[in-house]
Amino acid sequence: MHVSSLIRSTLGLKGHHVKSVREEAGGIFAKIVANKRSRPVCSVCGRKRPCYDTLKERRWRHIPLWGKPVTLLFRPRRAKCKTCGIKVEKIPWSSGKSPLSLPLIILLATYAKILALEEVARLTGVHWNTVRAAVKAAVDYGLEHRETASVIAIGVDEISRRKGHKYMTMVYDLSRMRLLWCGEGRDKNAIQAFFNDWGEERCKAIKAVCCDMWQPYIDVIEEMLPNAVMVFDKFHIIAHLSKAIDEVRREEARKLKDEGRENILSKTRYIFLKNPENLTDKQRLRLSDLEKLNLKINRAYVLKEAFRCFWDYTYRANAKKYLDKWFWWATHSRIEQMRDFAWMIRNHEEQILNYFKVPITNAAVEGMNRKAKVVSQRAYGYRTVGTFQLALYHVLGDLPMPETTHRFL
Repeated sequence: MHVSSLIRSTLGLKGHHVKSVREEAGGIFAKIVANKRSRPVCSVCGRKRPCYDTLKERRWRHIPLWGKPVTLLFRPRRAKCKTCGIKVEKIPWSSGKSPLSLPLIILLATYAKILALEEVARLTGVHWNTVRAAVKAAVDYGLEHRETASVIAIGVDEISRRKGHKYMTMVYDLSRMRLLWCGEGRDKNAIQAFFNDWGEERCKAIKAVCCDMWQPYIDVIEEMLPNAVMVFDKFHIIAHLSKAIDEVRREEARKLKDEGRENILSKTRYIFLKNPENLTDKQRLRLSDLEKLNLKINRAYVLKEAFRCFWDYTYRANAKKYLDKWFWWATHSRIEQMRDFAWMIRNHEEQILNYFKVPITNAAVEGMNRKAKVVSQRAYGYRTVGTFQLALYHVLGDLPMPETTHRFL
């Protein structure tokens, strides 16, 4: 098979053909021309129209052949369309004004889903900027053609982008577990930017939101989605409770040390934080010995285990009755940390009880956040926010890729 035939078949040329192929300066240059009787296809409406004129020659970088870079040469025609006016013809191997061919964009973008951009550039013999341009073209296409009508429940969380409290706000589709939007910061402006990009019509379709108790998020979500059900994430609430339990343990351990008594709470952190069914035999024996002592941490541990029963209820009314009882126990426990946690629950009771109306959590979101950190770690971090956003959309966005007539992978 000639090189010209190989290029023609992989590009799926119909109204065009490869006129000549030459090797020059270590690369392969393929000149493509339109068939004599073919008419240009309008790039807007997709209909064949009369040719208006021919533009100057353009170049597209194509997939390397046997280690040699391949360049496509073609002079685009302009179509005289009745409805759209004078428009450049639709070029089957090109996407907009990108200097990369569609097959090359897909090849580089596919590699970039599993490798760092620098590694893709090294393996394919192209510049890092070329790989980034390919990923950007694939992401732009995917964001434009993705399906968003089914988004009715979203999860909002943040991840750390780099040292120095640099955060990214992440918005996920909870039904399909894909990244919908990401932006720099975790303040009101960050989450407001999502709603501005999402648009009023699509915001009206959102019925439920799951987030943590970060006040900037709460304020904007209540303003932008007044009819949506806001649910505070179950696992963030448990994290607050675990923090309170650990503070009680550390405070009592310091008190024992100051009084010159034996530090019996040494190496017991996870004994009190773990669920009883997850304790090892050695930890169960140690916990049994500690429960015989008159310690404040034992009362806090009982309250923690009692709070776990709250999530077992099915109906909201029954759950509220139990929560009211637990609130009384916690506020009369004479443990400051548990009293503070109980009042935090009371202040956000409505959103917490919404869990029994719409049982959604950010558990899967935390898994997606770990994938986002892997994306950052495999590249040893990203220098700019824009490149990090591209990588996140590309890996976590479940975006559609442009279609080609030949699969190169």
